[in-house]
Amino acid sequence: MKKLIISAALLLLTACSTTGEFEGIESSTSLMPKSDTYYDLIGLPHPQGSMVAAVYDFRDQTGQYKPIPSSNFSTAVPQSGTAFLAQALNDSSWFVPVEREGLQNLLTERKIVRAGLKGEASQLPQLSSAQILMEGGIVAYDTNIKTGGAGARYLGIGVNTKFRVDTVTVNLRAVDIRTGRLLSSVTTTKSILSKEISAGVFKFIDAQDLLESELGYTSNEPVSLCVAQAIESAVVHMIADGIWKRAWNLGSPDIGLKNTVLQKYWLEAHSEARVSERIKQG
Repeated sequence: MKKLIISAALLLLTACSTTGEFEGIESSTSLMPKSDTYYDLIGLPHPQGSMVAAVYDFRDQTGQYKPIPSSNFSTAVPQSGTAFLAQALNDSSWFVPVEREGLQNLLTERKIVRAGLKGEASQLPQLSSAQILMEGGIVAYDTNIKTGGAGARYLGIGVNTKFRVDTVTVNLRAVDIRTGRLLSSVTTTKSILSKEISAGVFKFIDAQDLLESELGYTSNEPVSLCVAQAIESAVVHMIADGIWKRAWNLGSPDIGLKNTVLQKYWLEAHSEARVSERIKQG
């Protein structure tokens, strides 16, 4: 009877762990989840006029590779910074990004169109020139910034937790194409949290019968989402910094300066007294 009860308990525990492990997990496709930084980006006040921005390359400058045995050549940071930055600029109302990363492909297609038009090639409009050049990249990826955990075990029954914090750092610069002057430069960081929770039982029921069971859960923030959030935060900070320095203007200063998102990002970079004075000056 004792063995029957133990077997039933083990089966129940296994069933619960299997059900909990896949609960809420669906094999489906969806849009990338939107973060708070994205809603800050689209919540900024409107500009006096959108600026045409060019992004040639937003590279991974960390030189950080995943440790063996993962791969000697697999990078720890996604190589999609240019795509994330172009998306963030496009979603904002402040910039109109123009294609530069795939410029050669665009020029090739324009040649094909021009060849089809023959004598009417003048009908093909010119490419838009940019006003702002976006430079920068993913400048750092630091691992094990914080590590820790806690655990307890009593009479063979125990629970423990572990966590680790990594950070990714992004630098973004806006350059005036006409003069080459640096209009704004910001550096943002985003924490990447990994955590593990596990529980187990290791206990002798009697002299010959041993009960052993384990249950665990691990959660890792996707590095790609964290990179996208760091870039979105950099774009918002750059817009706020440019307004502060009067490098670009608000569409309606009286209303725009009262924007809560703008004030929040100003307070991260400046004291409350300076922000209050800036709002009074208009």
